[in-house]
Amino acid sequence: MLQLHKSNTLSLLLLSASLLSSVAIAKEAVEKHSHNLTAEQVYQGIKTNLESNLYSLPPRVQGHYAIRQYRMTGENKYANGSLIDLLTIAEQQAYYYCNIDKPGFIKTESQKEVAKIKPGIRGDARKLALAPYPEFMFYSDILLRFGSRVDEFGFTGPCHDLMINTLKNVDLQPALTDKNMIKAWAAQLINYVFWAKQLGVGDYYSAYKKAFIQTYPDNEDNKLNKSQYKNKIYGMTHFIFAASQYYQYPVDAKEYQWILNYFEKNIDRILVDTTEDIITEVGISFLITGNQDNPVINKVKKHIIAAYNPKFNMIPSPKGEAILSSGEHRNVLAMMLLDWPDTLHKGPLLGEISSTKRYLPKLVTPKAAAKDSKSH
Repeated sequence: MLQLHKSNTLSLLLLSASLLSSVAIAKEAVEKHSHNLTAEQVYQGIKTNLESNLYSLPPRVQGHYAIRQYRMTGENKYANGSLIDLLTIAEQQAYYYCNIDKPGFIKTESQKEVAKIKPGIRGDARKLALAPYPEFMFYSDILLRFGSRVDEFGFTGPCHDLMINTLKNVDLQPALTDKNMIKAWAAQLINYVFWAKQLGVGDYYSAYKKAFIQTYPDNEDNKLNKSQYKNKIYGMTHFIFAASQYYQYPVDAKEYQWILNYFEKNIDRILVDTTEDIITEVGISFLITGNQDNPVINKVKKHIIAAYNPKFNMIPSPKGEAILSSGEHRNVLAMMLLDWPDTLHKGPLLGEISSTKRYLPKLVTPKAAAKDSKSH
């Protein structure tokens, strides 16, 4: 019996060491490992790795994983991870939303956001593009981002009306349709477009779509370097993802057939000139629009399965780094691609789930209650 206990203990220690190695690995390129694993085995390997190490990851990353897994599975066990996201955002909303009307606040906070952009080719391009729009980061990456997320959970945040009125009184179209802005971060801009529509503060979709196509006409693809080509494809996938409110609803293919046709025609270049994150998103774009039988999906799946490194139970970064905190996005996308559900799940609506409704932050109000209070 003692021998068995020692054996079990040793096995657990070895397992723990193996799992932790995938998080704590040094920032150096890892060797590629060929394998013959199935889609199911790759899915399970990534899932085990992420869920075994989830609490070692930053709250934002925990929330990102939990929200997507809830929308894929509808399992309430992922609601608690989503609650972490809500708790974090509600506190930030209280700070940002309730100070909007203070003189100089918007300008100062925007400057802080711009200062967070890391230097480099892409970061420098973003700062340069933002120069004519010094307050854009506050309206978009703070107000719209937090407001849309809390809305998806079924709530309004603190000082909600002040936030809404502020966004209704600002015109984001010049920044959203600026070619330099689109070349710097196309995917983020289409997110802002859909979040503005979701919150009822502006409809910029037609203008953005026109500007995007003018910025990246298909007949000029040969002029795009890898960085700009990645930005184009990443932006195109986000048209579809943002329309689904990030995997909550299926998307009608008709509106986005121009994107799907492009992916189908250019999949060979996409597989060579973009990254695993973007390639996976191309595959998911067909799944979420009801094109499960499109041959692009199998090409993408084969590529993603081959990119999986069984030694680290994850798909490494383009630089070959196996770091779970920065690689969660890439790997949860792979899970979604390899095990796409028949039904997507809205929310999670945290106020309607027994495991989370008792622990909601006092700073948020259920949307139904907020509407009732206005009608009285």
